[in-house]
Amino acid sequence: MFNSRLRKGSIILTAFVVIFSLVACGTESEESGQINIDGSSTVFPISQAVAEEFMALHNDVNVTVNLSGSSNGFKALIAGEIEIAGASRPIKDKEVDALKAEGKEAVEMPVAFDGITVVINPDNDWATEMTVEELKSIWQVDSTVKNWSDVREGWPNEPIKLYGPGTASGTFEYFTGAINGTKNESREDYTPSEDDNVLVTGVSGDKYAMGYFGFSYYVENQQKLNVVSIKVDENAAAVAPSVETIKDGTYKPLSRPIYIYSIKSVLDQPEIQEFIKFYMSEEGQALAEEVGYVALPAEMYEENLKLLP
Repeated sequence: MFNSRLRKGSIILTAFVVIFSLVACGTESEESGQINIDGSSTVFPISQAVAEEFMALHNDVNVTVNLSGSSNGFKALIAGEIEIAGASRPIKDKEVDALKAEGKEAVEMPVAFDGITVVINPDNDWATEMTVEELKSIWQVDSTVKNWSDVREGWPNEPIKLYGPGTASGTFEYFTGAINGTKNESREDYTPSEDDNVLVTGVSGDKYAMGYFGFSYYVENQQKLNVVSIKVDENAAAVAPSVETIKDGTYKPLSRPIYIYSIKSVLDQPEIQEFIKFYMSEEGQALAEEVGYVALPAEMYEENLKLLP
């Protein structure tokens, strides 16, 4: 009788384990693995939001997102240290060549539109609009501007404390090209950081400070920052960055697309495919706007998906 009961109990236990295993398998995603992302601090908020939502749906995939600047992201992609690089500028020819030397090919996917945002302290009530030429006078190489009064007559005779992205940043490259006229050429006596939160803290803590970074960081911190509206010339209307002005192209000259890059051979991996599909989905597009960027036209996301194997 004891053996009979034992066998009966074993059968019930075995059945329970099988049923539990089947149920468990039905609720887990088929993908598993590790996805490493690094690069642009501008792209970081989107990738981070997408990663969090993706991992909630795919429990067996771990996605880590870091920020070190677009150039450093490309270096890590070339070295095979990451699967996806965030970039606030297109890949350079020398980076394409470095990938080819490793037998690799980069795949470019735009993910959103951004407007580089010039910010000032909330107590600054004089520089709420500026011309491109005035911004150039401040940021160009060998600038003689030291005080706000050097920019425009009647502004305070107080030193300007400047904050901006480091030289590895795609935002630095784009801003210097659009404002100074030459990419990667800028005055050096400013506080640089690849972490835009450091720039936010600097500008928000000093009445006479000014800085620039991606629109998302302004949206997240607009209660402690003022935005500078930009005039392309003296006769033009001043335009502030917003979802509307970035989308319709009237925020000039600092609107630009931002990207993610991966290696073509890596796109064969199921977890990478599913992550990129989620990134380009309607939910991914909504997350881009939720963190303060402008979603692309739907057909651009569809073109990205055609790049998958």
